[in-house]
Amino acid sequence: MEETAKAMFSWGAAILLFCIIFPLIVLAAVYNLFVRRKTMVEEAWAGIDAQLKRRANLIPNLVETVKGYMSHERETLDAVTQGRKASLEASSVAEQGRAEGFLGAALGRLIAVAEAYPDLRASDSFVSLQASLGELEDEIQLARRYYNGAVRDLNILVESFPSNIVAKLFGFTKAVFFELEDPADAKPPKVSFEG
Repeated sequence: MEETAKAMFSWGAAILLFCIIFPLIVLAAVYNLFVRRKTMVEEAWAGIDAQLKRRANLIPNLVETVKGYMSHERETLDAVTQGRKASLEASSVAEQGRAEGFLGAALGRLIAVAEAYPDLRASDSFVSLQASLGELEDEIQLARRYYNGAVRDLNILVESFPSNIVAKLFGFTKAVFFELEDPADAKPPKVSFEG
């Protein structure tokens, strides 16, 4: 009888211990998943930020190269310069999206206007800058897709049950997608100059 009581007590203790430890293990696993997803979003944003800074560093060279050929297109050049400034000063994902839409439109206008200047299109410096800009625009699009994918994964985790309980418990929140205001701005500006 004493052995039966000991066996029941040890089974009861094991079940109680399991009921305490198992939820803690699940909680830790879900918490770590949130940390991974949040870190991926931050890493993805750093990738976008690096590409945007590379492009911002290229724009003054582009403007200076174009300025000599298109001196009477001051409004277009100013729009590109203002777009670059807004992009560098953006402090949130939403602001960055608005700034990128404005800058993309200004760069598109600059490229369109530049087509009217054959000497500019023949300039080795401009051709090199145009190629670099095209590559950067492609890299920005790839970085944007990666970022938005990481945001999607985090947001699903924040809203799904039972992980939403862990999200509320530890203060994990949804991230903001990097969206451009005008869907047409999602397309990189055409930077091809064919005679």
